[in-house]
Amino acid sequence: MQQVTETQAVDFQKQIDALTAKVSTLEGMNQDQLSIAVVSGDFDKILAAMVISLGAAAMDTEVKLFFSFWALAALRDPKKSVAGKNFISKMFGIMLPKGKEKLKLSNMNMCGMGPRMIKSIMKKHGVLSLEEMFKQAGEFGIEITICEMSMDLMGIKKEELIDYPNMRFAGAVTFAGDMGESTSQLFI
Repeated sequence: MQQVTETQAVDFQKQIDALTAKVSTLEGMNQDQLSIAVVSGDFDKILAAMVISLGAAAMDTEVKLFFSFWALAALRDPKKSVAGKNFISKMFGIMLPKGKEKLKLSNMNMCGMGPRMIKSIMKKHGVLSLEEMFKQAGEFGIEITICEMSMDLMGIKKEELIDYPNMRFAGAVTFAGDMGESTSQLFI
């Protein structure tokens, strides 16, 4: 058997150290994290985002949601109103659903009967309501980032949004950074 010289042993150790450093870098690039861009304001799509989020969080995956454009309607608190809006902002406020209970289905809305039917079936099968899902999401530490640009464009103010423990306000660049750190990304 061939003997390893001291020089060869040092070279091997350097190679091992270099590989260990590369593995550490690669492991640190993507976290066990799910990022979801939620853009649709349809009941069924918000429901899908929440079901996926809660499932991932239950499996110890960090979850970050980015609510933008029409999805912001789901985060409006029906008990809150804000003064001082301009005409366009007031019009958006009138036209957009105010809260999770007013969201429409993407298909088969049937003048509001569709969402009532789905909610009834969910209750019958012991599925959490959207309200309960948001509460559980907060308990799981699921982070919701609200798109500030969408808020500005649609005339939505922070004061009219739901109370949620892990909510932050930022732009698309912040969320793009979150997505870059995630092992999975979804767009709903």
